[in-house]
Amino acid sequence: MSQASTRSVALAVAWRSIHNFLTNPAFLVPSIVFPLFFFTAFAGGLSTIGKVPQFGFPTGYTAFQFVFVLLQSAAFGGVFTGFAVAADFDSGVARRLLLAAPKRAGIVVGYAIAALVRALITWALLTAVALLAGMRVDGAGVDLVGLYGLAVIVNVAATLWATGVAMRIRSIQGGPLMQIPVFLILFLAPVYVPLKLLTGWIHAVASANPATVLIEAGRGFISGSPTHVALAFSVAAGLVALFVLWARGGLRRAEAAP
Repeated sequence: MSQASTRSVALAVAWRSIHNFLTNPAFLVPSIVFPLFFFTAFAGGLSTIGKVPQFGFPTGYTAFQFVFVLLQSAAFGGVFTGFAVAADFDSGVARRLLLAAPKRAGIVVGYAIAALVRALITWALLTAVALLAGMRVDGAGVDLVGLYGLAVIVNVAATLWATGVAMRIRSIQGGPLMQIPVFLILFLAPVYVPLKLLTGWIHAVASANPATVLIEAGRGFISGSPTHVALAFSVAAGLVALFVLWARGGLRRAEAAP
């Protein structure tokens, strides 16, 4: 009975969030346009970087940047879901959900399901645009499963992070706190060139950045030369486990709020 209640709440919240996403341009347009903009700007405008000596990524610069933009869209899809959670608190909908739901954990699960559906729509469009732009894919089917599987875990982790923030602050004013840490972590990774070509402090920071191993593993998948696979999935799973606790704490704060 308990599992059935949680499932029902999760599905109801997911359906409402997906419907709002598909029918509200304020949610739909940024989720689709931003990844396409970044992909076009990075893979197109900076394509000559791929000709730098010792770049060493034979699959091409388009594929090199595609992996970053894919994981970036996974993370920011979670952040945008956090914005939706915060907006629900501002409108009073989230409070009504907390009062009505018999199993409140299902609310967080529902938002996570909605975030994943949003991400899948974005990834389908992004992948189609990349292939039309001539992106090479040297990885086999199992490699692509690994790439998109990694993106799924990143999306779940980012959703849990943003949801935890939203449920603590319970206002869209918490948007910068959801977004800025994710932005900094992503852009302090090897975005434009491989890690080995970075120098100075940025190399030191990128080497310690957990996003680096995720991006490098993703690039290994698309090139057909998997690397750091176990480490990447361990890092991603560790982030999910950490942010499950973070989101649970946020839910408890929201439940206790007057």
